[in-house]
Amino acid sequence: MQICKSKMRKIIFLAIVLTPLLLQAQEDCGDECKLNTNLAMIISAPVSSSAQVVGTGWGIAGGAGYNFNKRNAIVGEFMWNRVYPSRGALQPLQTVLQSKDLHGNTDFYALTANYRFELRGRFIGTYLIGGGGWYFRNTWLSTEVHSGTGNICTPVWRWFGYTCTSGIVDPNQPPVTSSSNALGANGGIGFTARGGEAPYRFYAEARYHYAPTKNMSTHFIAVSLGIRY
Repeated sequence: MQICKSKMRKIIFLAIVLTPLLLQAQEDCGDECKLNTNLAMIISAPVSSSAQVVGTGWGIAGGAGYNFNKRNAIVGEFMWNRVYPSRGALQPLQTVLQSKDLHGNTDFYALTANYRFELRGRFIGTYLIGGGGWYFRNTWLSTEVHSGTGNICTPVWRWFGYTCTSGIVDPNQPPVTSSSNALGANGGIGFTARGGEAPYRFYAEARYHYAPTKNMSTHFIAVSLGIRY
């Protein structure tokens, strides 16, 4: 697990460092550039079953791709998000632990390939984007919580890596960390506005992400605010 976390940190670092370089590396091609790049801050909002456990989070996204023409493009993107348990979500685990001193978080990582269809005016534009790829979810608890016997299997148990049988949490489980990865999909809409000289544009985007991760599926909406080329 530590090796996996180290690799993820390296990926995040490279995404932060390389994307701005890509933004600056292109020639002055106006609105006719073949290469596209983007870098954004993200606010994420879990929905569906995910919203039963975690609340609003934050993260970053960066990517690069190829423009076939002004309307059609492919975009490869890396995204990282961190979310925290919603208010009261950890209560079943705190009851078993017999302590309120329990904290946790969840990191989402996604590496996706996406198609973008864009209608771009001189100053403003809009686009649809969707695709799929690899999604990785890693959860962490500050203290081991032994599952014991007879605990009802609520969503928070499954989210943090505990397995259940017939609606009861399986005994003798202390997963401080757990992880799951799966192929997932996304889709959404965005808006752009001219930001200085062409082809720089500010963009705002809302995209729904879904991945059938182990124990409990991952669902969230990522709202991105950033700059693209």
